[in-house]
Amino acid sequence: MTNIRRRKDGLYLVHLSIHGLVRGFDMELGRDSDTGGQVKYVVELARALGKNPRVARMDLLTRKVLDSKVDNSYGKTIEKLGDKANIVRIECGPKRYLRKEVLWPYLDEFTDKALQYFRRVGMVPDIIHGHYADAGLAGSKLAQHLGVPLIFTGHSLGRIKKQSLLEHGRNEATIESRYNMSTRIEAEEVALGNASLVITSTAQERDEQYKEYENYHPRRMRIIPPGIDLDRFYPYKSDQKKPRIAHELDRFLQKSNKPMVLALSRPDERKNITTLVEAFGESPELREAANLVIIAGNREDIVRMDKGPKRVLTRILMLVDKYDLYGQAAYPKKHAADDVPELYRYAAQRRGVFINPAMTEPFGLTLIEAGATGLPLVATDDGGPREIIGKCANGTLIDPLDKEAMVNALLALVRDRENWKKHSRAGIKGVKKYFSWDAHTKTYLREIQKLRPRRKEEEPRLPIIKSKLPVAEKVLITDIDNTLLGDHEGVKDLLDILSSMQEELVFGVATGRSLESTLNILAKENVPVPDILITSVGSEIYYGPNILKDHAWSRHIAYRWKPGAIAEVMKEVPGVQMQAQENQREFKLSYNYTPGKYPGIRYVRRLLRQKDLHAKMIHSHNQFLDFLPVRASKGLAIRYLCMKWGVDMKKVLVAGDSGNDREMLLGSMLGVIVGNYSQELKNMPVTSNVYFASDYYARGIIEGMQYFGFLEEG
Repeated sequence: MTNIRRRKDGLYLVHLSIHGLVRGFDMELGRDSDTGGQVKYVVELARALGKNPRVARMDLLTRKVLDSKVDNSYGKTIEKLGDKANIVRIECGPKRYLRKEVLWPYLDEFTDKALQYFRRVGMVPDIIHGHYADAGLAGSKLAQHLGVPLIFTGHSLGRIKKQSLLEHGRNEATIESRYNMSTRIEAEEVALGNASLVITSTAQERDEQYKEYENYHPRRMRIIPPGIDLDRFYPYKSDQKKPRIAHELDRFLQKSNKPMVLALSRPDERKNITTLVEAFGESPELREAANLVIIAGNREDIVRMDKGPKRVLTRILMLVDKYDLYGQAAYPKKHAADDVPELYRYAAQRRGVFINPAMTEPFGLTLIEAGATGLPLVATDDGGPREIIGKCANGTLIDPLDKEAMVNALLALVRDRENWKKHSRAGIKGVKKYFSWDAHTKTYLREIQKLRPRRKEEEPRLPIIKSKLPVAEKVLITDIDNTLLGDHEGVKDLLDILSSMQEELVFGVATGRSLESTLNILAKENVPVPDILITSVGSEIYYGPNILKDHAWSRHIAYRWKPGAIAEVMKEVPGVQMQAQENQREFKLSYNYTPGKYPGIRYVRRLLRQKDLHAKMIHSHNQFLDFLPVRASKGLAIRYLCMKWGVDMKKVLVAGDSGNDREMLLGSMLGVIVGNYSQELKNMPVTSNVYFASDYYARGIIEGMQYFGFLEEG
């Protein structure tokens, strides 16, 4: 069995950025809505952290993509970003490239395979840092499992995006259908609830945007603005050579020596590029004073692009034609990543202006890049631009829908040489002072040191027994009530199979019952004591036949567990009644609820979040409600055992029938849902790892074992 250890010679940092096309060279920023500023941010942050002497290893985990429509570099498992920094690509879901809104069903598989990666590396990360909602959710599960702190950076927040879309005329049903918005927002709530540290780029993001969330805890938030690579984004020189990209622009422009109004973003409606084109087209003074240059990602054939980018680019071309901007506006089809700093410097050499007219802007990395080269700014009066221009004093803030204000701000810079020089110098100085990666990483690592370190006694320790787990060829773990039990003859048949496989198979149960109740019901049905007993909905683990408790698991799940405070909150909830004392455990609070009177999971979850209480809520059989520590569940308990004993999750088959089995049926393990399953499992994601049996109870388990080839030797 591979030993999992913690490094003594520095920090092992793991960042997750799951969606989009992530690589360390020739980043295809703007190719689609998923490959934008976040990709650049996480790659440059990973590279910068890898250079810090206090960091021993830095892994950036993303999704592996094998698709003829994208470059084969996105299918490479390991990509070096430096001596100590790597991009690690994890397989999950279909091999093809998927937009982020449809990745949700595959995040459990991503989590499981990330755990397998840590086992291969032989190290436990010191922190997990999730970027965006999807990685925040996956990171929460990894942090819960490994017992390490979670850091979360939202980048863009679902509640804010939903609000903006509604204000622009989208209806709620369309938003939900297109963006899976409720799933995203709940993932953000989970990440915020589990995070020991939330990193924001601006005070506005912290004070206004995150405030919309139930899990809003500003004391756990820190403002650390992103940095830029000053070796790439250095100031312009008046005598610099004409860059390659300039020749591309010359194809469009009649008077290429005029100052340029430069906009650079992906073709997204929220970036508001069309308003800029309208403002430019409607202003004879601005058209006389400057050229308009729009870098809106890379494109091949607009007709074949996704609806959103297609709509924006088509509108830009129509506006160019409407205002007859031929010869005054450039909008090249392609540019390389290395063209961007050259383009900024070329625009600065021409005494141009960089404009970001986005409807909202959480940060705005391009503003820092442009400012570092000496290019003055005009930007939307929101979030990041307020802080960047506030610190650097290198531009003007505008209402992005006020075309007159936009034009006046641009003219004030391109017409007034001294005003332009003042803002140019201020930007170069301010960016170097406030927005370097060196400054960012120093602050970041200082904040990490403040997080409570994992106690030595929390390290997973092995029970002093000879376990079959490390050498097991196969592991079967089943729920008890209405899965294993319910058909006496079926149980006998299953036990005969298990007896014939006892040399190669580990047998376990995972149940909501207490240990005592579990042993009693198994004895009553003549079922031998299993090799593994996961009881009380995953809050306790025991090893048979001598019933040895895994105390390391108990210490692991005690994190943020306050049952007394939860019980006080539940007194306010109608339609629920605490179960008898014999059903309560150290790490489980159990209630009965009455459908129709009970207000539901969202109501209770909101009450808990308002009190900064953290617990998992599990509903089952349309009448039971269990509260568990955030690190406890049957699914997490099984993954803990696999990690601890070095068991390949693909060798594990789990069987269940109800809602409290759901988590263990997802991910890389093989899942069997018996034919008599309850309604909570009706909407389980359809994956190749989950089989819906026709037979009921134990016979359904046997059917699933046959389906997955579990009865075959080896």
